[in-house]
Amino acid sequence: LDRGGAGRRAPRPVECGEREQSVFSFASEAATMRQVVIYPGEDGYWVAEVPSLPGCVSQGQSREEAVANVREAIRGYVAALEQDALPVPAERFDALLVSV
Repeated sequence: LDRGGAGRRAPRPVECGEREQSVFSFASEAATMRQVVIYPGEDGYWVAEVPSLPGCVSQGQSREEAVANVREAIRGYVAALEQDALPVPAERFDALLVSV
């Protein structure tokens, strides 16, 4: 990953066993980036998790809906921390694929 800021791109989807898993990075209006892991859930919905924000998880009936929902979840999570004068965890931008 390019850690310099310009030219950042999301990694390509990867195959993990029989499940496809994608890692995305999102920029908000303030150019804040968050890594998101998205994968198909057991119930047919797509699940989107934000590793740097513990408990920040969303879902959608499609990948696109899950992405839109997790953007909203990230904004709400960060706003709640800021409202309570709590620190917002920094994004690490580290991803590792392990072949077994």
